[in-house]
Amino acid sequence: MELVMKVLGTLVPSGMTLSLGLLMIFLALLYWYATFPYSVLARCGIRHPKPLPFFGNMFLFREGFFGFHTDLIQTYGRVCGYYIGRRPVVVVADPDMLRQIMVKDFSTFPNRMAIRTATKPVSDCLLMLRNERWKRVRGILTPSFSAAKMKEMGPLINTATATLLTNLNGNAESGKSFDIHSCFGSFTMDVIASVAFGTQVDSQKDPNDPFVHHAQKFFSFSFFTPLMILFIAFPFVIPLARILPNKRRDEMNNFFINCIQKIIRQRDEQPVEERRRDFLQLMLDTRSSKEGVSLEHFDVVNHADELAPTHTHPENDRDAHESSNTRSVQTQKRMMTEDEIVGQAFVFFLAGYETSSNTLAFSCYLLALHPECQSRLQAEVDCFFTRYDLPDYTNVQELKYLDMVISESLRLYPPGFRFARDVDNDCMVNGQFIPKGATLEIPAGFLHYDPEYWPEPKKFNPERFTAEAKASRHPFVYLPFGAGPRSCVGMRLAQLEIKIALVHVFRRFNIVACTETKVPLELKSHTTLGPKDGIYVKITKREF
Repeated sequence: MELVMKVLGTLVPSGMTLSLGLLMIFLALLYWYATFPYSVLARCGIRHPKPLPFFGNMFLFREGFFGFHTDLIQTYGRVCGYYIGRRPVVVVADPDMLRQIMVKDFSTFPNRMAIRTATKPVSDCLLMLRNERWKRVRGILTPSFSAAKMKEMGPLINTATATLLTNLNGNAESGKSFDIHSCFGSFTMDVIASVAFGTQVDSQKDPNDPFVHHAQKFFSFSFFTPLMILFIAFPFVIPLARILPNKRRDEMNNFFINCIQKIIRQRDEQPVEERRRDFLQLMLDTRSSKEGVSLEHFDVVNHADELAPTHTHPENDRDAHESSNTRSVQTQKRMMTEDEIVGQAFVFFLAGYETSSNTLAFSCYLLALHPECQSRLQAEVDCFFTRYDLPDYTNVQELKYLDMVISESLRLYPPGFRFARDVDNDCMVNGQFIPKGATLEIPAGFLHYDPEYWPEPKKFNPERFTAEAKASRHPFVYLPFGAGPRSCVGMRLAQLEIKIALVHVFRRFNIVACTETKVPLELKSHTTLGPKDGIYVKITKREF
């Protein structure tokens, strides 16, 4: 640098020399900032595509992550990587390594990927909580999703399904093709409003309802907006984004916060016997209850929570100390604040709206393309209604073929097709070094199509999910709800909602492919996996 300054000094006046020198220093620092993170993966022996300065590899997934993962893993191996902006991402598609990451060494990877732009109420929801705060809230929340509590949700879902059937009947009478994905989106919105917020809406008849209007704003997110590209390339500006006013965000957040707080006040003023038995009330009940489970019972996918004691009185808590002072602290720590209750009610939108509507629509799409499977399902449903008047949490478990159909739909079109864990400390996983500060990504969508485990992976075949077939397969190649302590806490509710809806639909209707039905479907996959332009089918009434 000194030599350069001397040469410049002989060519230009001293004032210009200083300016040029400062410019060169600035450009050198800018180049260093733009490129220095991009040696991390190579130093760990993790293969990856060449990143661009500032942006990394983000433009490779302009069309979504679903196909991107397949191309990446086939090119660079089952442990590979990429850069999203300046952040290194390690992709692990080895099922044995995933078992270690998600279960055996869970304490090393307890946190989902941090989203630093999140504000309340999103920042208080279970998906975003970390470490001990997440463990406390998850321990309290898990019993609210137990099999026993899900039995209380059945009547609410059946009520919402009545409106769905009315809407489908109108489409059947018209004889025209329609977007069944949009129809199911309205249904899941109604279920969420009812089950989570104690609010009755009919989002299909009244799309301008304030509740519907504000909720739908959340699902217009894209990585490829100028603001998101700025945040990814220059993460140091994110704190400014959180404090600067954002009318759209603030209006949306305030609407839901005020809505939930109003319902909480109304519930507190009601006699206990008059309070509606929905998810929000189950959470409000935790304020005066010591019910909860500990970390080893969080895995709802493997039903570990059903084997757990449902009390956490301090004298029985394995982490409690003997002193009465510590007992008091333990009890107090298990309470949820009002902000946390608002956050958990709100998580229904983040985790339950698109995922359930997508699964319902994909299931109907696949059954429309495979009428022999649809006929078999209808025979099972017809037999079911000879024994029961309405589906509920207990009796839908008898519908084995329905469960197989849904499982295969989730394999082919997993809404949560990727999820991630933060790496808080340098660590080794099955001999592979993973550096602190990286994000570890689990490509469930790729695993669901892996021909090593799924013969003819693109074929719809519910027989893959017989009890015998499941027992013979590696459990970590099928992850629609995750696995381990951080598995989807709402899995049972999602399955109940989907099963009740499909039982009613296929009892009354046939779903039929038509000229407007796209084969194959175009998909979007920046957040959840969903149809890019809807799913168009026809529907006819069944004749008995």
